[in-house]
Amino acid sequence: MSIEEHYEQLLAYIGTHMPAPFTQEDVDGIVTFTGGSPSEVIVRLTDTAVVVEEYAVRWETPYTPVLRPRRVGLVKWRRLPESQLMTIVGELIKGAREIRRSRYRTCHFCNKSQAPEWMADETTCRACTEREVGVVH
Repeated sequence: MSIEEHYEQLLAYIGTHMPAPFTQEDVDGIVTFTGGSPSEVIVRLTDTAVVVEEYAVRWETPYTPVLRPRRVGLVKWRRLPESQLMTIVGELIKGAREIRRSRYRTCHFCNKSQAPEWMADETTCRACTEREVGVVH
């Protein structure tokens, strides 16, 4: 199998294993998938590697969220046989989702499960701190 065919199969495999909904964009030869709602996983595919990251946000200011993904794994895809590569990439995507979901917390006011960047503290989401506690971000 040629490198181009291997790349196309990997591209298709990633697309079928991303959490829905997902986006796919190609910028300067790097294909980036972002999957989940709210986002859970980012996968970057280059001509030599697959990088799987847990979606994460940090607040630069109270009004400025900045994407800061956490790397879960990197695989040099040209070096592995197809079956092993697909298994590894699938497990990395699954692991990134599990890590991300383990960080979710339930707000004790609204009872909604929230991504960590939307929590003001361990028990209260940002919206409820404004509505219930009167804190202004």
